[in-house]
Amino acid sequence: MNRRKFLKDTSPVLLLLAGGGVSYSFAKPTISDVKKSKLRFAVISDGHFGQVKTDYDRYFREMMLQINAHHEQYTLDCCIMNGDIIHDNPVFLKQAKVYLDTLKMPYFVTQGNHDMVSEEEWTKTWNMPLNHHAKLKGQAFLMATTSNQQGQYLCPNSAWMRETLEKYKSAENIFIFIHITPVKWTTNGIDCPDFIELLTKYPNVRLVCNGHDHDQDDLKIKNSVPYLFDGHIGGSWGTNYKGFRIIDLMKDNTIATYMMNPTVKIKEHVLESA
Repeated sequence: MNRRKFLKDTSPVLLLLAGGGVSYSFAKPTISDVKKSKLRFAVISDGHFGQVKTDYDRYFREMMLQINAHHEQYTLDCCIMNGDIIHDNPVFLKQAKVYLDTLKMPYFVTQGNHDMVSEEEWTKTWNMPLNHHAKLKGQAFLMATTSNQQGQYLCPNSAWMRETLEKYKSAENIFIFIHITPVKWTTNGIDCPDFIELLTKYPNVRLVCNGHDHDQDDLKIKNSVPYLFDGHIGGSWGTNYKGFRIIDLMKDNTIATYMMNPTVKIKEHVLESA
């Protein structure tokens, strides 16, 4: 049975149905409207602070300014930094945090494969564990590590994910944030079949946000769950712009999401709950 359908703002609008079918509608989807929103947040990833031959200080400074400017106009409830905050060397972690601390809204972080620091240092720096969950305005946020101090590509911890999904099975919506792409769609993705199967047992999982693949800034679907990419805010490769994703949960439970490039809205989608 279809749990939800996905609408992409094209002309006519392409509808990707949960069962894998495709149909078209000539009705434009409703775009994000601040008065209809009950939760709005930004997602960024792949800052690679400290990577040689990149202007990482400028990348971070400018991105935080852009997100704060967006926040001033359309209030954000939080921002998620979805992995690869730094580039390998733990010495850069505190410096990167100085920039993230300039955000005017609460923020959360996940560990990427280039965040090669110990669990102790991570927890001490961010005041949150490697696997973390929170509830905002009745919505559950699950933020899971997909790497370790050695920089390995890992699937989310199955026991933690199962326990936490069960904890929030009655939440209105669940949003999941992991750095490594859990389906081999991309050159740098890996296959995590247990994780993918687990999500099918929880129909309130609305979407998964990935980082890692700097050249990906759109939507993919697996077992009727949307997986959203956000390009990159730093590093030496990827999309030809550095931007951030906005996710807007409306009062009717519709989700509007789009990329900011970094001041122009692009790649807009509307995700309707069935």
